[in-house]
Amino acid sequence: MDENRKHQVSLRGASAKEITRDALLQKVSHERELRNYTRRATTAAVFIQRVWRRYIVTKMVAMQLQEEWENSVNCPVDLMITRSWISSSLLRPFLFFITHLSTRHQKIQTRNRDCMQSCFKILLESINSTDSKKNFCSLATSSHEDRKIWVFQSQKLISLCSFILAQCDYSDVTNQDLIILTSLAMRLAVVLTDPTGWKSVDNKNRQDANLAVADLIQFIGSSRSGLYGHIRSYIIRLTGPSDSFLVNSDEKFLITASAITLALRPFHNGKVRWPYAAEQYCVFLLTIPWLTQRLPPVLLPALKHKSVLSPCFSTILISTEKIVAEMGKLDKPNIPYSMIMMPQVGWALANIISLVLDNVNCSLTQGLDYDSYVRVVVALSEKLLAWLENVGSDESPVESIDMVMHEPTLKISYIDLYRPVCHQCHLMKLLAILKGECSGKLELPDVAFFYSSMLRIFSALNPNVGSLPVLNTLSFTPGFLVNLWEALERSFFPESNPIPENNRNKLDEDFEKKKKRPTIDGGKRWVAVLHKFTGKSPAEVDCTDLITDDLKAISVHDDFSDVWDIGSLKQGPQGISKETSCVLHLFCATYSHLLLVLDDIEFYEKQVPFTLEQQRRIASMLNTLVYNGLFHSNSRKNKTLLDASVRCLHLLYERDCRHQFCPSSLWLSPAKQNRPPVATAARAHEVYSANLRPEDPLTGQSVITTMPHVFPFEERVQMFREFVKMDKVSRRVAGEVTGPGPGSVEIVVRRGHIVEDGFQQLNSLGSRLKSSIHVSFVSECGLPEAGLDYGGLSKEFLTDISKAAFAPEYGLFSQTSTSEGLLIPNTAARYLENGIQMIEFLGKIVGKALYEGILLDYSFSHVFVQKLLGRYSFLDELSTLDPELYRNLMYVKHYGGDVKELSLDFTITEESFGKMHVIELKPGGKDVSVTNENKLQYYLFRMHSIEG
Repeated sequence: MDENRKHQVSLRGASAKEITRDALLQKVSHERELRNYTRRATTAAVFIQRVWRRYIVTKMVAMQLQEEWENSVNCPVDLMITRSWISSSLLRPFLFFITHLSTRHQKIQTRNRDCMQSCFKILLESINSTDSKKNFCSLATSSHEDRKIWVFQSQKLISLCSFILAQCDYSDVTNQDLIILTSLAMRLAVVLTDPTGWKSVDNKNRQDANLAVADLIQFIGSSRSGLYGHIRSYIIRLTGPSDSFLVNSDEKFLITASAITLALRPFHNGKVRWPYAAEQYCVFLLTIPWLTQRLPPVLLPALKHKSVLSPCFSTILISTEKIVAEMGKLDKPNIPYSMIMMPQVGWALANIISLVLDNVNCSLTQGLDYDSYVRVVVALSEKLLAWLENVGSDESPVESIDMVMHEPTLKISYIDLYRPVCHQCHLMKLLAILKGECSGKLELPDVAFFYSSMLRIFSALNPNVGSLPVLNTLSFTPGFLVNLWEALERSFFPESNPIPENNRNKLDEDFEKKKKRPTIDGGKRWVAVLHKFTGKSPAEVDCTDLITDDLKAISVHDDFSDVWDIGSLKQGPQGISKETSCVLHLFCATYSHLLLVLDDIEFYEKQVPFTLEQQRRIASMLNTLVYNGLFHSNSRKNKTLLDASVRCLHLLYERDCRHQFCPSSLWLSPAKQNRPPVATAARAHEVYSANLRPEDPLTGQSVITTMPHVFPFEERVQMFREFVKMDKVSRRVAGEVTGPGPGSVEIVVRRGHIVEDGFQQLNSLGSRLKSSIHVSFVSECGLPEAGLDYGGLSKEFLTDISKAAFAPEYGLFSQTSTSEGLLIPNTAARYLENGIQMIEFLGKIVGKALYEGILLDYSFSHVFVQKLLGRYSFLDELSTLDPELYRNLMYVKHYGGDVKELSLDFTITEESFGKMHVIELKPGGKDVSVTNENKLQYYLFRMHSIEG
């Protein structure tokens, strides 16, 4: 016998084909699964047949009942209408066949619509009857069993009426009968929930009626009724503006008013537990896009009443996560003109602001708990900002949200719904609560969280304008900035460790002496800076002594540098609380905005809004925060605070450079103990910059570019030379030519056309411009000049081309009208051939001169330099550009009377090709007069228009 077969055992007899044990078990298992599948399939088929038979039988019964019902109701013989007949013979079959033939199919047929109209008319006539035996609502005041029947049938009627409301569509002009039916349904629903309209109710049974209605309204506020979802569907279809209700729209207004009345019923009935209704209200109604703009203005006071808003705010604060999750489950409205859909929490936030604040009259809802309002806005803002961050990380552009989220018929964009928070009256109201002048329990961190969120939302949703409207309100509201600083001062400068009085007095004396000293000429300062870069001897430039004397003069009291290093900020933003961080962010953003319009008289002489001593503390606080934040904060959650702090710090440092108010030890103090050697810092920064991505947060390696002032000026000069040295080494390693010899850039230049020839031959070189340039000068006849270029001609070329191009008569640059005669691009250069490109080319020439260590003796306007650095200029720097305009603006700013008397508006007039053009400084600026309240905003817009 074969060895492979002798161990096999036949279980089917000798005639069967023998198989292995494993194969047999697998076959048996397969057959068992097949039998189980057949059994389940049979059971499913029986269930489907049962459901189908049930559906067919139910439909046949419903149709039969409907036919009998119609015959009964439409019988020409006078009907004996009683409350018992209505309950048993009218409503019981009606609710059955309507539910199975219409409601469950989400569609109203013509036959069903006629039945509904007949039923509703009978019910309304019955409720208006004074005879209790004929009044259907008298069942609510009868026996316990009758009341239960009445409540059940009324609940079904309310659900049916809300279903009809959801089907109402005014855009379908061919279905006017449905609008009539909806009007009847809403009248019936309102009457059922208002016992004061029942003719059969008197003082004896009024309490029973109120209890029955309370049960009905409790049902309305629950999710079982579906009322709020149907009202949401109805209001979303109201795409026309609110004033469309005023023209031939009696039915439309009645239906809308009835729907709002039903939605607010649970809030006005003291026997109803409103939290369930408040949840439904918040989820379904507050998330309707442009809610307040879709409704008639006469209905808005009811929505804005404290009895409605206060329960909603309490519910949101108690169950924020639950309500936001429920909002996320809603189907987003089908808005075809929206490329990016705003989340439901965003609409809830915008609608709450619109309901609390009146954008027209600048008033707030009276009697409201503003503490809850502020906390609700903060909570919803955090959810919206989290969504915006996720959208920003995807491929979808956040910048397009504000442009596409615009309802054509409503003529208002999404961001416009937030405009009420930009009214000064809103902030003044919150400040009054803080001071105890109004009832409330607000604290400063609450207000800080509120406006900090608004700043971030405006910046994300309106990138063209950014947070400017909010900043205008915060910056120009009296006392607000001072309140923020007082809170920060108590946190970072406790009274237990003040600056010694003798030291403070000594510093103030030195600053007073400094203010009396003449300021260094702006042009000589630029020459001195370039001289530092070139490393020339002091004898070559005569202004070096001025720079040296100035550096000695401002380096006062270095022994007190520890005073300016704040211990509580050693860990950067990570070492402070969330509340302090928010207050600090709002302070930095607001003060940065205000610093742009503060002139030197206000800052140094009047010392508003802060004294110079407070300014030093602010500078030391920001200096320490930013420096330590760059080393200890790698999280993106601190990016907003660091960005605002850096901006404010830069503005204070630049003002100190113009007219010193801080000792040099203040700016150097954070890095005094751990400042690395120049070469090490330069190499580390070079490696960091090579691997830097745009989305990466700032780190310690970015100190050199973010706050270079923590390094002494001499070290910065050495660092610049180190950067150039490393760049030349890296290019040499890459095989590029860095010195004279074969492979260098060769150009031929005519001395009479040095700018044109240089532009034509060098502008397109790109990074090769760093290579050595071999210059050959030719005469006007084309003959080469004698001499070899060993570097001298290259230097001569850079010097001569700069001299020719920067000359005012060439047309690319002009000189300011001040005594310094600083250079600034000529506005007419855009009309010259290649004018803009040639200005860019001159920037490359200046860079080449710095790269090669060649001194160019030219001074640029500080406003121009600030624009190159992407920074704004101060108001006083306008005097270097247009002294007359500066004098006029200063006159308006310090005008003692009402600025409105000067008849100014937010427009400017420019001349172009002999024609005068009126340009609005902001949308609708020609209709906005300049007043004492908005004149600082006017200065900001003027500065932006000049810099632009």
